[in-house]
This record gives sequence, structure tokens and C-alpha cells, in this order.
Amino acid sequence: MINKILKNTESVCPVCLKRIPARKLIEDQNVYLIKECPEHGNFRVLIWQSGIDYNSWEIPKISSIVHNCKTGIEYGCPFDCGICPDHRQEGCCILLEITSNCNLRCPICFANSNLNKNKDPEFSLIESWYRQLFNSGIPYNIQLSGGEPTTRDDLPEIIRLGHEIGFDYIQLNTNGLSLGKEPDYVRKLGDAGLNSVFLQFDGTTDEIYKTIRGAPLLDVKMAAIDNCSDNNIGVVLVPTLVREINLNNIGDIIRLAAKRIPHVRGVHFQPISFFGRYPSKPPMNRITIPEIIKAIEYQTEGRLKTTNFRPAGAENSYCSFHGNFILMQDGTLKPLPSSQRPDCCTQPVIAAEEIIKSRQFVAKQWSVGRACCCKNTGMNRPEIKDAFSDYGMNTESLDDFLDHINSYSLVISGMAFMDAWNMDLDRLRDCKIHVFHPDGRLIPFCAFNLTSESGKSIYRTMY
Repeated sequence: MINKILKNTESVCPVCLKRIPARKLIEDQNVYLIKECPEHGNFRVLIWQSGIDYNSWEIPKISSIVHNCKTGIEYGCPFDCGICPDHRQEGCCILLEITSNCNLRCPICFANSNLNKNKDPEFSLIESWYRQLFNSGIPYNIQLSGGEPTTRDDLPEIIRLGHEIGFDYIQLNTNGLSLGKEPDYVRKLGDAGLNSVFLQFDGTTDEIYKTIRGAPLLDVKMAAIDNCSDNNIGVVLVPTLVREINLNNIGDIIRLAAKRIPHVRGVHFQPISFFGRYPSKPPMNRITIPEIIKAIEYQTEGRLKTTNFRPAGAENSYCSFHGNFILMQDGTLKPLPSSQRPDCCTQPVIAAEEIIKSRQFVAKQWSVGRACCCKNTGMNRPEIKDAFSDYGMNTESLDDFLDHINSYSLVISGMAFMDAWNMDLDRLRDCKIHVFHPDGRLIPFCAFNLTSESGKSIYRTMY
């Protein structure tokens, strides 16, 4: 057994949320976060598994200077979010929680949403949120979230308003019940300019949904995909992964997504995080990024490989992974050159540049009918023929070839959100996904949803 301290960092106590010192320990190629609260004792949680080297996964980065800070540094991370000057990355996607109501009562819910009819934020208030964000001068991507946003009757008007104010990309985070049952409603959302749907999609069997969501929902999820396709709304399938429930369904989810290209634009895996509402105390053997990537390779019979996936440059390397693939004529997926993992000599990326790329890539890839992908791959047009010469496709007509790449690409990605048990404040400072607080602050997603073992929250409020 080999034990080695990789790095010292800070975390929070899962019981009282007090900030406490923490260490990253490598033991037999697995990495653990170890911390001790003077009042509540020791905690140890798995954060990285063997199979992908922890140190080689990290991309060196030059931090960004964050503009429009709303708070100063007084109590320290994670208690000064607003964002404070200690944060190291601008926002890519800003979540607007336009309701706390939901038409499901899932056993797993990061927002702990309920079925009761709480008062939603007024339309005029949401307009003021849009204007505050737009006046900041940063071209954020917007995700309308909750709760379940489709419980609002005025959702099409909210989408239309966002575009009128000046936001180019608006995405809907939804369980898909209304989208699957009401085709005319989906048409109204499309007419209002909805670019993309972030669709809760936990698997390809009803047994999975009965366990994770409390009801058999596969048919309505598939109908939601069909209705979005009919209205040229891009769809990203978002599975919440839970051990012994749907971890073995990863390959089937990817195969389903491939059959639904070009309207299914991506699959975004999210291992369960223990905040909000969850079924039990966090297990020692959490699902980590390496485990998901290895499961992708195994469950696709090696067609998609671990080397096809890489960390993102915009957020902390240990937060996420992604790979870009193209659908071949035989129905298989083949990695695009931009998916290949960089070598050990990679120069540091500039966070301020990466966040711009991230906003642009998400807006293009997760929508239907995008522009040329040359910017996404980092290549100019003459280089593309050579890069794709072994893809068995006709590259004589460059425009036709580029159109195929634009229309028939699929992003497979994942993000490991942090909770009170695995919170690494060094990672949190690099967060690019922020929630708009009703008082105007921007709160990193993992800080906004952070809850103690007893359910105590720092930032989350009910309107």
C-alpha cells in the first residue's frame, strides 16, 4: 500500500459547514480527500479512482481576473460568494431559478423541489434579473431552472424576453414531463426561441426511473425528445448516475443518443451529489470521473476509449470531462481530433480565453443548426481535409463535409459536482457555472446548493 499526500487544500465539515483544512491522499492509485473537524471528527471520501493518472489529468491554467464582483473577501471561501475577488473564473452559464415548484417528487433532487404551489418570482422581477446580467457586459449563456420551469404558464414569454434583451443562448433545464405530453407547448417554446433542452434522462428502462424518480417515465422522456426534434430544439441528455441503479446503463444511453442525432446534441453524465434531497448517507465508494470514463469504454466494447476524453480548460480540471464525436455512415461514433488528450508538455491555458471558447462551443454544439465548426476544432479550412482524411468520408466537397460535422457531432461529457463531503475549495474557486441569487449575487453552483448533513444551507432560498 502506497500512501502519499498530494496536496493540501480546504473543505467544509459536513455537519456544521465550518471551513476546515483538508488533504488529498493517494492510496493504491486512488485519491481520497481527508479532513478533520475539531467538533465532529474525521471524514474521508474517495474523489478519484485508479485507471486515469490524477496528476496527468490536470491542465495548467493562468487564472482569470473576475469582473463585476458583488462581495469582498471577509469570511473566506465559500462564505463570500457574490462573486468575490478570490474567485478565479468568470461565469459561462448562469442559472435563473424561475420557480421552486415541481411536478415530480424525485427521491434525488439537488434543489429539494416540491409539489406545493409556492409563489413564483414575478415576471417583472425576472426581467430585472436579465437586465442586471446583460448590463454586466458579459455575454453569459442562460439556463432557466428551478424547480421545474415548465410549471410556469409564462415560460415562452420568459424565453422570448431573454432574447429580446440580448441573450443569444437560452437553455431549459427540465424533467421533460410537459415537453413529452404537450406538443403544442413545445412548439410555443420553439417559437419563443428556446435553443436547447437540458433533459433529465437517467436511463433506458422504466425500472431506473421508478427508483431514481419515483415513476415509470421512459415513454414521456422519449416523447419529449421527439417533440423537441419536431421543433428544431437541441436536446442534451442528462443522466444522474447512481451506483447499482444505472451505472451499467451508460453504454445504452450513448447508443440511444447516437440514434437520435442530429437533434440530440450531447450526453452529460452527472454522478449523484449529496446535497438537497438524496436517499441516504454518502457511500465511501463514490462514482468518480475515471470510473465513468472507464465504464464508457467498457460498455461501448472499446469503440470509445478513455483516451478520447479530456478535462475542460474553462473550469477546474477535476470537475469535468468531455469528448467530441462524429456519427459515421455505419452508425458508429468516431472521435474528432479536438477530443484527443493533450500531452504532458501542454502549455498553461488562459482561463479568460477558455471561458469565451466554452460559451461559444456550448451555444453552437447544444443547439440545432450551428455555424462552421472550424473555430471549435482550432483548425482553419485547409487543415480540415488532412485531419479527417482517414474518416472514410468524401472530403472533396469541403462544405458538405463541414455540414456533416456540424450536424452529426455528439458531445459526451460529465461533471462531478461537489457537496459537503467532497468539497474542495480550491476547485470551487475555478467554478464557471453560477446561480443568480435574487439579491443580484452570482453564486458558484456547488456553493449555492451546499447543504449540511441535517439540510442546513448557506445560500439557497425559497422564493
